[in-house]
Amino acid sequence: MAEKVLMKGNEAIAEAAIIAGCRHYFGYPITPQTEIAAYMAKRMPKIGGVFLQAESEIAAINMVYGCSSAGKRVMTSSSSPGISLKQEGISYLAGSDLPCLIVNAQRGGPGLGGIQPSQSDYFQATKGGGHGDYHLIVLAPASVQEMAELTIKGFELADKYCMPVMLLADGTTGQMMEPVTFDFDVKPAPEKPWATTGTKMQREHNIVNSLYLQPEKLEVTNLERYKKYETVKENEAMWEEFMTEDADVVVAAFGIAARVSQNAVIEARKQGIKAGLIRPITLWPFPETPFKKAAEHAKAFISVELSMGQMIEDVKLSVSCTKPVYFCGRVGGMIPSPAEVLSAIKKADGGDR
Repeated sequence: MAEKVLMKGNEAIAEAAIIAGCRHYFGYPITPQTEIAAYMAKRMPKIGGVFLQAESEIAAINMVYGCSSAGKRVMTSSSSPGISLKQEGISYLAGSDLPCLIVNAQRGGPGLGGIQPSQSDYFQATKGGGHGDYHLIVLAPASVQEMAELTIKGFELADKYCMPVMLLADGTTGQMMEPVTFDFDVKPAPEKPWATTGTKMQREHNIVNSLYLQPEKLEVTNLERYKKYETVKENEAMWEEFMTEDADVVVAAFGIAARVSQNAVIEARKQGIKAGLIRPITLWPFPETPFKKAAEHAKAFISVELSMGQMIEDVKLSVSCTKPVYFCGRVGGMIPSPAEVLSAIKKADGGDR
């Protein structure tokens, strides 16, 4: 049996990144993800890696761009206001088809908001927070173990599709401590013939770029990129279902909200209400399949979020607006309680909305 270690979620991300072969980290401290940077500052010099605290979030993401261009597995991390500052660089990374891992341990907003947990960066992450037509693969862990597992998965997906991947966590999962194992079968980074590693006078120069002055060329490039996105949608959507086979009321929740919701679903079943839970693990691509299937028998859906209601739009689209989709959420750093989710389930079951 693999050894279990008691770690914070943020620390588990950092250790998993190292196991994945990441030897380059560029970031800037911000609560509640600073432990990632602190961990990397201690570990990277000991393993021949590079840790650099940049002068700003903007500098950090552009360092990621340069390092990825050279073919290295590289990551950065921040929290909501810091991720906002990185958006131009993230758009450049997407426009240059460069792989990297970006961690967002969300905190309340808008603006500087607060330092307590939130899920209100959903739109920013899944709809493209920067300019232009692009997507990120967005992974949503719900435990410290998944923080580690999805970090590994994130690096592998980034390299597989040559695109940025975002690990969208929250302040709770980043700060809480749970047992975690690091017994992973890691796929090594593939060869990257496009990387700017120096020609050694043996090949043509590689150019990594997101600027296309000819509109026809930019259009072709964007169309080709969206073909890749369709492949991602077909093959990489991930989710977890809990008691959905006969559910009349289906709760949709990710991250820490899903853990709260599962307790509410269990209690609802005890009280005779056929409730179930769908937990999206990829927020993009959004897992439409289980929602379409559940809509065949469910009479209502509830989106439980630490926001004013953002994922609810994807839930509605997934069920083609054929069933009512209600919202249950808290903001400002507050987390819905199992009792609040249970109350929402009861109302949806009785149609009292």
